[in-house]
Amino acid sequence: MSDTMRAAVLHAPGDIRVEEVPVPEPGPTDALVRVAACGVCGSDIPRMLRPGGSYHLPLICGHEFSGHVVALGDGLAAAGTVQIGDLVTVPPLIPCETCGPCQQGNFSLCEDYDYFGSRRPGAYAQYVTVPARNLMVVPADLDPRAAAMLDPAAIALHAVWRTKLRSGHRVAVVGAGPIGLFAVQWARIAGASEVLAIDLNEQKTAMAREAGATHTATSPEEARELAGAGYDVVVESAGAPPTIEQAVTLTARQGQAVFIGIPHDPVVLPKAAFSHFLRREATLHGAWNSFSAPFPGDEWRTAARAMASGDLAWKFMITHELGLDELPGTMHRLGERSIFSSKVLFLPNEG
Repeated sequence: MSDTMRAAVLHAPGDIRVEEVPVPEPGPTDALVRVAACGVCGSDIPRMLRPGGSYHLPLICGHEFSGHVVALGDGLAAAGTVQIGDLVTVPPLIPCETCGPCQQGNFSLCEDYDYFGSRRPGAYAQYVTVPARNLMVVPADLDPRAAAMLDPAAIALHAVWRTKLRSGHRVAVVGAGPIGLFAVQWARIAGASEVLAIDLNEQKTAMAREAGATHTATSPEEARELAGAGYDVVVESAGAPPTIEQAVTLTARQGQAVFIGIPHDPVVLPKAAFSHFLRREATLHGAWNSFSAPFPGDEWRTAARAMASGDLAWKFMITHELGLDELPGTMHRLGERSIFSSKVLFLPNEG
């Protein structure tokens, strides 16, 4: 193996360069992972393009990834829990394990966490060092691209589990990106009688039907017509102020809305939206990350089983599979919304 590798390094907002950097050295309880696939998360776009998006520069971004173990630190090799050649997915949060939430097993709420691709080098690179606790071995015959998509699948499941979704419930999913598409599937798996997917983009609502949505809408007016008395569970995954308001107003009496999307602009609920959830006694939940005890959580283990069994579909979401050289230009086009995308995967060791 060479002493250097290729990586897409963020030097300043919008200044992304594919360059040669040293291959990282695994510590005693780390593994060196050869990256097979790394997906673009919606959070990567503002992180890499907007001023203030990243506070740790230079930085290798990318946190939705899978790969194969190619080297083990001495302590990890002696433990025998991971073998060279294992296919792993990597839960990107590294909890401190000492704060109050960690002690309670609420790792998503860790107060002093580390994180691949934002606080430490991520996987828009050929190799990454990964602590033992973050190595989740998956079946060798699982497609590495599917393993790289376990993060958004687990995030969607974590959000659904924040609600009291039951068989027979009516569900609305606002935003048909990958997290929304996984939320549609989790709702159907849970026995939802009806799932509405809402997105302004008709290509994404077509994907939502492939994911199992029974109804789709491309405008707030169309969604309101379909809502009737409202939805028992609403999952908001877009993170835009108008979609957040829409999610609130789609709830049924004593319904629940859960919010995954991260807004980048102020969110103000108009009086009518506030009155809606107040008078309907609706419950609004936040959902942050995807982790629980034992780490990384049943969200990850359930998602991995569903991927392996074929109960959770993923391949139809992939719109781009690209080499590392294409990353800078692709990120800019994603930021400008000049290309249609659902799930973009970079394959750092191919192309």
